[in-house]
Amino acid sequence: MSAPCCAGQLACCCGTAACSLCCKCCPKIKQSTSTRFMYALYFILVTLICCIMMSRTVATEMKEHIPFYEHICKGIQAGETCEKLVGYSAVYRVSFGMASFFFIFFLLTIKINNSKSCRAYIHNGFWFIKLLVLAAMCSGAFFIPDQDTFLNAWRYVGAAGGFLFILIQLILLVEFAHKWNKNWTAGTTHNKLWYGLLALGTLVLYSVAVGALILMAVFYTRSEGCTYNKILLGVNGGLCILISLVAISPCVQSRQPHSGLLQSGVISCYVMYLTFSSLSSKPPETILDENRKNITICVPDFSQGLHRDENLVTGLGTTLLFCCILYSCLTSTTRASSEALRGIYATPETEVAHCCFCCAPDGDADTEEHVQERGGQTVIYDEKRGTVYSYAYFHFVFFLASLYVMMTVTHWFHYESAEIEKFFNGTWSIFWIKMASCWVCVLLYLWTLVAPLCCPTRQFSV
Repeated sequence: MSAPCCAGQLACCCGTAACSLCCKCCPKIKQSTSTRFMYALYFILVTLICCIMMSRTVATEMKEHIPFYEHICKGIQAGETCEKLVGYSAVYRVSFGMASFFFIFFLLTIKINNSKSCRAYIHNGFWFIKLLVLAAMCSGAFFIPDQDTFLNAWRYVGAAGGFLFILIQLILLVEFAHKWNKNWTAGTTHNKLWYGLLALGTLVLYSVAVGALILMAVFYTRSEGCTYNKILLGVNGGLCILISLVAISPCVQSRQPHSGLLQSGVISCYVMYLTFSSLSSKPPETILDENRKNITICVPDFSQGLHRDENLVTGLGTTLLFCCILYSCLTSTTRASSEALRGIYATPETEVAHCCFCCAPDGDADTEEHVQERGGQTVIYDEKRGTVYSYAYFHFVFFLASLYVMMTVTHWFHYESAEIEKFFNGTWSIFWIKMASCWVCVLLYLWTLVAPLCCPTRQFSV
């Protein structure tokens, strides 16, 4: 590693320089992207620790293979078998440290509009020092007095934060559906081929939704029993029909000419996904067969075979889930997303149609000045004129995501028997949370359709 590269990494870890890789062949990276990437790495690291703490397999392996395991546990005052470092209570404490870390930075970065202030320098640099602070906060949570009171109170804070994180994702999904339709509709004024794309997109979305409903009816119901599944499939299928009819109703079209089936197709697909996820998370139903043996019903036969390899299913499923959470965090923290939550949208005159409109550049990045670290990656300082995303909103979303991860890993309200190996075993709390999310999503979309009718004197823009 060259001396200039070492100096650059030292400035990144203990100073205000942007982080980059010591490899000149790596593609260019923006300062704003580098900063968000580093915070995401911190989030992944703590999330991984939480998963390890909830793993029965890891605890057993450590006990069997670490010499003087019990003596070490007693030496660090973690109990005879380190019981204070595993289980839901340990995850609550570590998550408290991570959530506090992001909440403090949320308070620190409120009202930052340029990257030249002292607070902005703290946000964009000093990575090694911030890692030490994060580790200290996660470790310090284990020394909070009156643990029982803390855990009980923190559980309700975690539930509230987790629900708010879900709500923000649902609002942004509805906003995404409207933005997609508005962007492609804007293209029809210049090229009529956009009408074909709109029709094709709508057809694909409804084909996916109807196909998913049929498959769930085949695999998650049977002629006898499965009452819950039948009712929920009927209700959610009916809701998809309802939002489609409302979207193209004359009264809605008169106030919102851009409203159409593309948006309702997006929402219908998401409703079907949540319905599938809910039915997969429901505790299995069992009945006695003709041989007086318990058999599981209302779930696909192949899913029972998949669950035999517990560690494989848990590992792959957990990795996929937390990749989705991380993706939600990063896409929710763009300036466009934060403005959408405040009801600020691009005007139709400035809308430019793109096939992949969601990948358009965010904000007015200033890419005029490049800093080339000799022997290292090129960093583009894209925040010379102003920040390209809201620092405070970024940290607030990660604060909520920390709480959501805590509640998800500990099975929400079934925390006492929670283990990462049982992550995909059904529980009623997870089932109803997903179903409630599904219905809230429908209500939010319906409100965006009927709000202009309920409040005709108020200006709405979606």
